[in-house]
Amino acid sequence: MILLTVTQKIGMGLMGFGVLFLLFGMILFFDKALLDIRNVLFVAGLAFVIGLGRTFRIFFQMHKMKAMGFFFGAVFVVLIGCPVIGMIFEIYGFFLLFSGLFPVVVDFIRKEPPVLGSLLNLPGIRSFVDKVGENFESVHQSGVMAQESRIHA
Repeated sequence: MILLTVTQKIGMGLMGFGVLFLLFGMILFFDKALLDIRNVLFVAGLAFVIGLGRTFRIFFQMHKMKAMGFFFGAVFVVLIGCPVIGMIFEIYGFFLLFSGLFPVVVDFIRKEPPVLGSLLNLPGIRSFVDKVGENFESVHQSGVMAQESRIHA
């Protein structure tokens, strides 16, 4: 079992409320106000869970500038009143930002929770998740290598 500090518990609560606001915002036909609150809760929750310094390092890495632009640009698009387009861009930016963490999350889920771990270890699901994880790693690695080649050129 993982022990969380009080700050991390607050962050998990904020992120949980962010998921609820996302669900309610989508159920209510992409309600702009609920999606705006969800964006604030997600970023604040992330900062509480992993710390402010790590949050800045995740968002402001040179090889993740495109992802950060899509994510925060999408937040702005939702703020100005186009929630459907903003959510599409936000999903893409989220995928680009956190694609390197997908294999780590899958490994954690396979080991820790008993029901989800055994579900992910079933033969068909295991091979599918492994292939998706490889794709996530290759996307993440290609972004890092492209950034390194720009730096060294």
